Amino acid sequence: MRQVDVLIVGGGPAGSTLAYTLAKSGLSIVVMDKETFPRQKVCAGWVTPAVMQELEIDLQDYAKQNLLQPIHGFRIGQLGQKLVESQYTGEPVSYGIRRIEFDHYLLQRCGAELITGTAFDSMEKTDQGWLVNGSIEAGLVVGAGGHFCPVARAIGSKGVSELAVAAKEIEFEMNAQQIANCKIDGQKPELYFTPDLKGYGWIFRKGDYLNIGLGREDKSKLSGHVADFCRYLKQQGKIPEDTPEKFHGHAYLLYPHAIRKVFDDRVLLIGDAVGLAYPQSGEGIRPAVESAMLAAKIIVDCKGDYHAQQLQGYQDELENRFGERQPAPDMMERLPMGIKRLVASQLMKTHWFTRNVITDRWFLQSQQKPLTQN
Repeated sequence: MRQVDVLIVGGGPAGSTLAYTLAKSGLSIVVMDKETFPRQKVCAGWVTPAVMQELEIDLQDYAKQNLLQPIHGFRIGQLGQKLVESQYTGEPVSYGIRRIEFDHYLLQRCGAELITGTAFDSMEKTDQGWLVNGSIEAGLVVGAGGHFCPVARAIGSKGVSELAVAAKEIEFEMNAQQIANCKIDGQKPELYFTPDLKGYGWIFRKGDYLNIGLGREDKSKLSGHVADFCRYLKQQGKIPEDTPEKFHGHAYLLYPHAIRKVFDDRVLLIGDAVGLAYPQSGEGIRPAVESAMLAAKIIVDCKGDYHAQQLQGYQDELENRFGERQPAPDMMERLPMGIKRLVASQLMKTHWFTRNVITDRWFLQSQQKPLTQN
Protein backbone atom coordinates (compact mmCIF):
# COMPACT_ATOMS: atom_id res chain seq x y z
CA MET A 1 0.00 0.00 0.00
CA ARG A 2 1.40 3.34 -1.07
CA GLN A 3 0.81 6.33 1.28
CA VAL A 4 1.10 9.98 0.23
CA ASP A 5 -0.04 13.29 1.65
CA VAL A 6 -1.56 14.72 -1.54
CA LEU A 7 -2.59 12.88 -4.71
CA ILE A 8 -3.30 15.16 -7.66
CA VAL A 9 -5.39 13.54 -10.39
CA GLY A 10 -4.61 15.40 -13.61
CA GLY A 11 -1.28 16.63 -14.96
CA GLY A 12 -2.42 19.72 -16.86
CA PRO A 13 -1.57 23.32 -15.85
CA ALA A 14 -3.74 23.21 -12.71
CA GLY A 15 -2.30 19.94 -11.40
CA SER A 16 1.32 20.74 -12.23
CA THR A 17 1.02 24.24 -10.75
CA LEU A 18 -0.34 22.86 -7.49
CA ALA A 19 2.52 20.36 -7.28
CA TYR A 20 5.08 23.06 -8.13
CA THR A 21 3.68 25.47 -5.54
CA LEU A 22 3.69 22.75 -2.86
CA ALA A 23 7.20 21.55 -3.74
CA LYS A 24 8.81 23.18 -0.67
CA SER A 25 6.00 22.35 1.75
CA GLY A 26 7.50 19.07 2.96
CA LEU A 27 4.41 17.17 1.84
CA SER A 28 4.70 14.06 -0.29
CA ILE A 29 3.02 14.84 -3.62
CA VAL A 30 2.06 12.50 -6.44
CA VAL A 31 0.56 13.55 -9.79
CA MET A 32 -1.45 10.90 -11.63
CA ASP A 33 -2.66 11.21 -15.22
CA LYS A 34 -4.15 8.70 -17.63
CA GLU A 35 -2.03 10.09 -20.48
CA THR A 36 1.69 9.76 -21.10
CA PHE A 37 3.31 13.17 -21.61
CA PRO A 38 3.94 14.91 -23.91
CA ARG A 39 0.37 14.50 -25.10
CA GLN A 40 -1.87 16.38 -27.48
CA LYS A 41 -4.34 18.76 -25.85
CA VAL A 42 -7.15 20.57 -27.60
CA CYS A 43 -6.79 24.30 -26.91
CA ALA A 44 -6.45 27.59 -28.79
CA GLY A 45 -3.25 28.03 -26.81
CA TRP A 46 -2.41 31.54 -25.77
CA VAL A 47 -1.36 32.81 -22.35
CA THR A 48 -0.83 36.32 -21.03
CA PRO A 49 2.38 37.62 -19.43
CA ALA A 50 0.50 37.44 -16.10
CA VAL A 51 0.29 33.65 -16.44
CA MET A 52 3.98 33.37 -17.21
CA GLN A 53 4.73 35.54 -14.19
CA GLU A 54 2.50 33.47 -11.92
CA LEU A 55 4.15 30.29 -13.16
CA GLU A 56 7.63 31.79 -12.69
CA ILE A 57 8.58 30.85 -16.24
CA ASP A 58 11.79 32.19 -17.70
CA LEU A 59 10.65 33.09 -21.21
CA GLN A 60 14.10 32.78 -22.74
CA ASP A 61 14.59 29.36 -21.18
CA TYR A 62 11.13 28.22 -22.30
CA ALA A 63 11.66 29.40 -25.87
CA LYS A 64 14.89 27.43 -26.25
CA GLN A 65 13.01 24.22 -27.02
CA ASN A 66 9.36 25.28 -27.22
CA LEU A 67 7.31 27.46 -29.52
CA LEU A 68 6.59 30.89 -28.03
CA GLN A 69 4.68 33.18 -30.40
CA PRO A 70 4.63 36.85 -29.30
CA ILE A 71 1.24 38.54 -29.73
CA HIS A 72 1.13 42.30 -30.27
CA GLY A 73 -2.48 42.78 -31.30
CA PHE A 74 -5.81 41.27 -32.30
CA ARG A 75 -8.22 41.49 -35.23
CA ILE A 76 -11.81 41.23 -34.02
CA GLY A 77 -15.32 41.43 -35.43
CA GLN A 78 -18.55 39.63 -36.12
CA LEU A 79 -18.73 36.98 -38.81
CA GLY A 80 -19.45 38.73 -42.08
CA GLN A 81 -18.25 42.11 -40.86
CA LYS A 82 -14.93 43.83 -41.39
CA LEU A 83 -12.43 43.00 -38.65
CA VAL A 84 -11.23 45.83 -36.39
CA GLU A 85 -7.51 45.75 -35.61
CA SER A 86 -5.86 46.66 -32.31
CA GLN A 87 -2.09 47.09 -32.22
CA TYR A 88 -0.01 47.21 -29.01
CA THR A 89 3.48 48.64 -28.83
CA GLY A 90 6.24 47.46 -26.50
CA GLU A 91 6.29 44.04 -24.88
CA PRO A 92 3.94 41.28 -26.09
CA VAL A 93 0.47 41.37 -24.57
CA SER A 94 0.14 37.61 -24.87
CA TYR A 95 1.99 34.53 -26.10
CA GLY A 96 0.99 31.65 -28.30
CA ILE A 97 2.00 28.23 -27.00
CA ARG A 98 1.44 24.64 -28.07
CA ARG A 99 -0.22 22.75 -25.26
CA ILE A 100 1.68 19.56 -26.07
CA GLU A 101 4.86 21.47 -25.16
CA PHE A 102 3.53 23.80 -22.47
CA ASP A 103 1.89 21.12 -20.32
CA HIS A 104 4.90 18.81 -20.63
CA TYR A 105 7.25 21.62 -19.59
CA LEU A 106 5.18 22.43 -16.49
CA LEU A 107 4.79 18.80 -15.47
CA GLN A 108 8.47 17.95 -15.83
CA ARG A 109 9.58 20.81 -13.59
CA CYS A 110 6.84 20.45 -10.92
CA GLY A 111 9.00 18.42 -8.54
CA ALA A 112 6.38 15.78 -7.70
CA GLU A 113 6.45 12.07 -8.33
CA LEU A 114 4.65 11.37 -11.59
CA ILE A 115 2.42 8.39 -12.32
CA THR A 116 1.43 8.81 -15.95
CA GLY A 117 -0.30 6.42 -18.30
CA THR A 118 -2.46 5.37 -15.34
CA ALA A 119 -6.17 6.15 -15.29
CA PHE A 120 -8.11 7.01 -12.14
CA ASP A 121 -10.42 4.07 -11.50
CA SER A 122 -11.86 4.32 -8.00
CA MET A 123 -11.61 6.01 -4.61
CA GLU A 124 -12.78 4.63 -1.29
CA LYS A 125 -12.84 6.41 2.05
CA THR A 126 -10.43 5.25 4.75
CA ASP A 127 -9.60 6.45 8.25
CA GLN A 128 -6.61 8.33 6.85
CA GLY A 129 -8.19 9.76 3.69
CA TRP A 130 -8.90 8.01 0.41
CA LEU A 131 -7.76 4.78 -1.16
CA VAL A 132 -7.35 5.41 -4.89
CA ASN A 133 -7.24 2.55 -7.40
CA GLY A 134 -6.90 0.18 -4.47
CA SER A 135 -3.20 0.96 -4.17
CA ILE A 136 -2.56 4.59 -3.17
CA GLU A 137 -3.77 6.00 0.13
CA ALA A 138 -3.83 9.80 0.20
CA GLY A 139 -4.66 12.22 2.96
CA LEU A 140 -6.04 14.59 0.33
CA VAL A 141 -7.16 13.90 -3.24
CA VAL A 142 -7.20 16.85 -5.64
CA GLY A 143 -9.26 16.64 -8.81
CA ALA A 144 -7.44 18.44 -11.64
CA GLY A 145 -8.75 16.39 -14.53
CA GLY A 146 -10.60 19.06 -16.48
CA HIS A 147 -14.29 19.23 -17.35
CA PHE A 148 -14.71 15.46 -17.23
CA CYS A 149 -12.62 15.06 -14.08
CA PRO A 150 -13.18 11.59 -12.60
CA VAL A 151 -12.69 12.90 -9.06
CA ALA A 152 -15.54 15.39 -9.55
CA ARG A 153 -17.69 12.53 -10.76
CA ALA A 154 -16.66 10.31 -7.84
CA ILE A 155 -17.83 12.85 -5.24
CA GLY A 156 -21.03 13.65 -7.11
CA SER A 157 -19.89 17.14 -8.09
CA LYS A 158 -20.61 16.87 -11.82
CA GLY A 159 -24.27 17.63 -12.48
CA VAL A 160 -26.39 16.68 -15.47
CA SER A 161 -27.88 20.20 -15.55
CA GLU A 162 -24.56 21.87 -16.28
CA LEU A 163 -24.54 24.35 -19.15
CA ALA A 164 -21.16 23.76 -20.75
CA VAL A 165 -19.47 25.48 -23.65
CA ALA A 166 -18.59 23.03 -26.41
CA ALA A 167 -15.75 23.71 -28.81
CA LYS A 168 -14.06 22.08 -31.77
CA GLU A 169 -10.63 22.99 -33.00
CA ILE A 170 -7.59 21.81 -34.85
CA GLU A 171 -3.91 22.67 -34.78
CA PHE A 172 -1.69 21.48 -37.61
CA GLU A 173 1.74 22.15 -39.02
CA MET A 174 1.46 23.84 -42.40
CA ASN A 175 3.39 22.54 -45.39
CA ALA A 176 5.67 24.78 -47.47
CA GLN A 177 2.91 25.86 -49.83
CA GLN A 178 0.46 26.57 -47.03
CA ILE A 179 3.10 28.64 -45.23
CA ALA A 180 3.83 30.66 -48.37
CA ASN A 181 0.12 31.38 -48.93
CA CYS A 182 -0.85 32.00 -45.28
CA LYS A 183 -2.35 35.47 -44.76
CA ILE A 184 -2.61 35.23 -40.99
CA ASP A 185 -0.21 37.41 -39.01
CA GLY A 186 1.13 35.34 -36.12
CA GLN A 187 1.34 38.43 -33.94
CA LYS A 188 -2.40 39.19 -34.40
CA PRO A 189 -4.88 36.36 -33.80
CA GLU A 190 -8.26 36.84 -35.46
CA LEU A 191 -11.52 36.45 -33.51
CA TYR A 192 -14.95 36.12 -35.14
CA PHE A 193 -18.01 36.43 -32.91
CA THR A 194 -21.13 34.70 -34.17
CA PRO A 195 -24.14 36.95 -34.98
CA ASP A 196 -26.33 35.08 -32.48
CA LEU A 197 -23.78 35.93 -29.71
CA LYS A 198 -23.56 32.31 -28.58
CA GLY A 199 -19.87 31.89 -29.31
CA TYR A 200 -16.88 32.85 -31.38
CA GLY A 201 -14.35 31.35 -33.72
CA TRP A 202 -10.66 32.06 -34.13
CA ILE A 203 -7.63 31.66 -36.37
CA PHE A 204 -4.25 31.80 -34.73
CA ARG A 205 -0.88 31.27 -36.36
CA LYS A 206 1.98 30.06 -34.19
CA GLY A 207 5.11 29.92 -36.29
CA ASP A 208 4.44 27.21 -38.87
CA TYR A 209 1.35 25.96 -37.02
CA LEU A 210 -2.20 27.08 -37.64
CA ASN A 211 -4.89 26.79 -34.97
CA ILE A 212 -8.55 27.07 -36.00
CA GLY A 213 -11.58 26.60 -33.79
CA LEU A 214 -15.03 27.62 -32.69
CA GLY A 215 -16.84 27.37 -29.35
CA ARG A 216 -20.50 27.87 -28.48
CA GLU A 217 -22.65 27.93 -25.37
CA ASP A 218 -25.29 26.25 -27.52
CA LYS A 219 -23.70 22.95 -28.51
CA SER A 220 -26.57 21.99 -30.82
CA LYS A 221 -25.28 21.25 -34.32
CA LEU A 222 -21.76 22.35 -33.34
CA SER A 223 -20.18 20.43 -36.21
CA GLY A 224 -22.37 22.31 -38.66
CA HIS A 225 -21.37 25.67 -37.19
CA VAL A 226 -17.70 24.70 -37.42
CA ALA A 227 -18.11 23.59 -41.03
CA ASP A 228 -19.84 26.89 -41.91
CA PHE A 229 -17.07 28.83 -40.19
CA CYS A 230 -14.34 27.01 -42.12
CA ARG A 231 -16.24 27.49 -45.36
CA TYR A 232 -16.37 31.24 -44.69
CA LEU A 233 -12.66 31.37 -43.87
CA LYS A 234 -11.80 29.54 -47.08
CA GLN A 235 -13.91 31.96 -49.09
CA GLN A 236 -12.00 34.82 -47.46
CA GLY A 237 -8.67 33.16 -48.28
CA LYS A 238 -7.85 32.88 -44.59
CA ILE A 239 -7.20 29.15 -44.37
CA PRO A 240 -5.98 26.58 -46.92
CA GLU A 241 -8.48 24.76 -49.07
CA ASP A 242 -6.82 21.53 -47.94
CA THR A 243 -7.13 22.29 -44.22
CA PRO A 244 -7.49 18.97 -42.34
CA GLU A 245 -11.13 18.16 -41.69
CA LYS A 246 -10.79 16.20 -38.45
CA PHE A 247 -11.46 18.69 -35.67
CA HIS A 248 -11.22 17.67 -32.02
CA GLY A 249 -13.81 18.56 -29.40
CA HIS A 250 -13.71 19.56 -25.76
CA ALA A 251 -15.97 21.25 -23.23
CA TYR A 252 -15.65 23.59 -20.28
CA LEU A 253 -17.80 25.45 -17.76
CA LEU A 254 -17.99 29.22 -17.49
CA TYR A 255 -17.37 30.34 -13.92
CA PRO A 256 -20.54 32.39 -13.27
CA HIS A 257 -22.77 29.43 -14.16
CA ALA A 258 -20.78 26.48 -12.81
CA ILE A 259 -22.59 24.78 -9.94
CA ARG A 260 -20.07 22.10 -9.00
CA LYS A 261 -19.15 21.30 -5.44
CA VAL A 262 -15.68 22.74 -4.89
CA PHE A 263 -14.57 20.59 -1.95
CA ASP A 264 -15.60 17.75 0.30
CA ASP A 265 -14.02 15.77 3.12
CA ARG A 266 -10.34 15.34 2.18
CA VAL A 267 -10.95 16.26 -1.46
CA LEU A 268 -11.02 19.45 -3.51
CA LEU A 269 -11.22 20.41 -7.17
CA ILE A 270 -9.10 22.87 -9.14
CA GLY A 271 -9.03 24.25 -12.67
CA ASP A 272 -11.63 23.16 -15.20
CA ALA A 273 -12.76 20.43 -12.82
CA VAL A 274 -14.40 23.25 -10.85
CA GLY A 275 -15.54 25.26 -13.86
CA LEU A 276 -13.48 28.46 -13.82
CA ALA A 277 -13.30 29.65 -17.43
CA TYR A 278 -13.76 33.37 -17.93
CA PRO A 279 -17.33 33.94 -19.18
CA GLN A 280 -16.56 36.24 -22.11
CA SER A 281 -13.41 34.64 -23.52
CA GLY A 282 -13.68 31.06 -22.30
CA GLU A 283 -10.02 31.12 -21.25
CA GLY A 284 -9.27 28.49 -18.66
CA ILE A 285 -5.49 28.43 -18.26
CA ARG A 286 -5.07 31.50 -16.05
CA PRO A 287 -7.96 30.68 -13.68
CA ALA A 288 -6.73 27.07 -13.52
CA VAL A 289 -3.25 28.21 -12.52
CA GLU A 290 -4.61 30.68 -9.98
CA SER A 291 -6.99 28.14 -8.45
CA ALA A 292 -4.02 25.84 -7.91
CA MET A 293 -2.05 28.62 -6.21
CA LEU A 294 -4.99 29.42 -3.94
CA ALA A 295 -5.48 25.73 -3.16
CA ALA A 296 -1.80 25.34 -2.26
CA LYS A 297 -2.08 28.05 0.38
CA ILE A 298 -5.09 26.38 2.00
CA ILE A 299 -3.48 22.92 1.86
CA VAL A 300 -0.40 24.16 3.70
CA ASP A 301 -2.54 25.99 6.27
CA CYS A 302 -4.50 22.78 6.94
CA LYS A 303 -1.40 21.19 8.50
CA GLY A 304 -2.56 17.72 7.54
CA ASP A 305 -6.20 18.11 8.61
CA TYR A 306 -8.13 18.01 5.34
CA HIS A 307 -11.66 17.69 6.67
CA ALA A 308 -14.28 19.73 4.87
CA GLN A 309 -14.44 22.54 7.42
CA GLN A 310 -10.70 23.10 7.05
CA LEU A 311 -11.02 23.33 3.26
CA GLN A 312 -13.84 25.91 3.31
CA GLY A 313 -11.26 28.66 3.00
CA TYR A 314 -10.45 27.47 -0.51
CA GLN A 315 -13.95 28.26 -1.78
CA ASP A 316 -13.77 31.63 -0.03
CA GLU A 317 -10.49 32.38 -1.80
CA LEU A 318 -11.99 31.41 -5.16
CA GLU A 319 -14.90 33.78 -4.65
CA ASN A 320 -12.58 36.57 -3.51
CA ARG A 321 -10.57 36.15 -6.70
CA PHE A 322 -13.23 35.36 -9.30
CA GLY A 323 -16.40 36.74 -7.70
CA GLU A 324 -19.54 34.96 -6.54
CA ARG A 325 -21.16 32.48 -8.84
CA GLN A 326 -24.38 33.56 -10.56
CA PRO A 327 -26.43 30.46 -11.42
CA ALA A 328 -29.33 32.72 -12.57
CA PRO A 329 -29.09 34.96 -15.66
CA ASP A 330 -27.66 38.41 -14.95
CA MET A 331 -29.23 41.67 -16.14
CA MET A 332 -27.47 41.65 -19.51
CA GLU A 333 -28.55 38.07 -20.18
CA ARG A 334 -32.18 39.03 -19.55
CA LEU A 335 -32.20 41.62 -22.34
CA PRO A 336 -34.16 40.60 -25.45
CA MET A 337 -31.87 38.87 -27.93
CA GLY A 338 -32.82 41.26 -30.72
CA ILE A 339 -31.59 44.24 -28.71
CA LYS A 340 -28.36 42.51 -27.72
CA ARG A 341 -27.61 41.52 -31.30
CA LEU A 342 -28.21 45.03 -32.59
CA VAL A 343 -26.05 46.67 -29.94
CA ALA A 344 -23.27 44.09 -30.28
CA SER A 345 -23.21 44.42 -34.06
CA GLN A 346 -22.61 48.14 -33.79
CA LEU A 347 -20.15 48.01 -30.91
CA MET A 348 -17.95 45.46 -32.64
CA LYS A 349 -17.43 47.87 -35.49
CA THR A 350 -15.72 50.33 -33.14
CA HIS A 351 -12.05 50.38 -32.23
CA TRP A 352 -12.81 51.55 -28.67
CA PHE A 353 -15.02 48.55 -27.83
CA THR A 354 -12.92 45.88 -29.53
CA ARG A 355 -9.76 47.10 -27.82
CA ASN A 356 -10.87 48.33 -24.40
CA VAL A 357 -13.59 45.79 -23.68
CA ILE A 358 -13.08 42.64 -25.78
CA THR A 359 -9.28 42.64 -25.89
CA ASP A 360 -8.13 44.40 -22.73
CA ARG A 361 -10.85 43.33 -20.34
CA TRP A 362 -12.22 40.04 -21.68
CA PHE A 363 -9.20 38.37 -23.26
CA LEU A 364 -6.16 39.93 -21.59
CA GLN A 365 -7.79 40.44 -18.16
CA SER A 366 -5.53 43.47 -17.85
CA GLN A 367 -7.56 44.77 -14.89
CA GLN A 368 -6.56 41.72 -12.83
CA LYS A 369 -3.13 41.79 -11.22
CA PRO A 370 -1.18 38.50 -11.15
CA LEU A 371 -1.12 36.37 -8.02
CA THR A 372 2.29 35.76 -6.50
CA GLN A 373 3.76 32.44 -5.39
CA ASN A 374 3.81 31.69 -1.66
